Amino acid sequence: MKRIKQLISYFTKFELALWCSSIALIIASYLIFDRNGYLTLIASLIGVTSLIYNAKGNPIGQVLIIIFSIFYGIISYSFAYYGEMLTYLCMSAPMALIALISWLKNPYKDNKAQVKVNRIRLKEIIIMLLLSVAVTVAFYFILDYFNTANIIPSTLSVTTSFIAAYLTFRRSPYYAFAYALNDIVLIVMWILASLKSIEYVSVIICFLVFLVNDLYGFVSWLKMERQQKMP
Repeated sequence: MKRIKQLISYFTKFELALWCSSIALIIASYLIFDRNGYLTLIASLIGVTSLIYNAKGNPIGQVLIIIFSIFYGIISYSFAYYGEMLTYLCMSAPMALIALISWLKNPYKDNKAQVKVNRIRLKEIIIMLLLSVAVTVAFYFILDYFNTANIIPSTLSVTTSFIAAYLTFRRSPYYAFAYALNDIVLIVMWILASLKSIEYVSVIICFLVFLVNDLYGFVSWLKMERQQKMP
């Protein structure tokens, strides 16, 4: 009981309201549109929980991202979204592991539940963008080889995912903004998928919820950065 109270007090009232409403929307969309895809429900609940921890700069969020990536990779495979499958299993999950190590090694002072916010310089941003171009081109040919459905948005998803994962590893507040852009791409992708099967509407709702949470995460990290700079 004491641990539950500590957990509740760790989050603000707004964060708890955001998490609870996100969970409610995900469960409702699952019951309405998809009562068979248990993996989709589990992945969505894990994913949205990871985002609320990430918004606090807590390494637990990265652990949950690794688990989410595995589930989401399986879901993507079911609709021949091989780009998403490869992106999450071969890039997002490993990058989340690297980010987890980075976050654990860079706590804010002695607070292991909050990572130290970092700002990357223009030179590194240019290198990141060049790397993202190389990754995008490579994945395009890989996705084309596997006859990936909706290859253009799938390829764009690789680009935004890589940038977001890189910024997460580097502890930049803009990681959340990059993930928000990725959410928009994924919403478009799963709208296209839902035209063939209504069960994927629940995935659309999932990423709409993720979008709101990622935007909050961006605002939260900017606020966290300001607080950490205070004497």
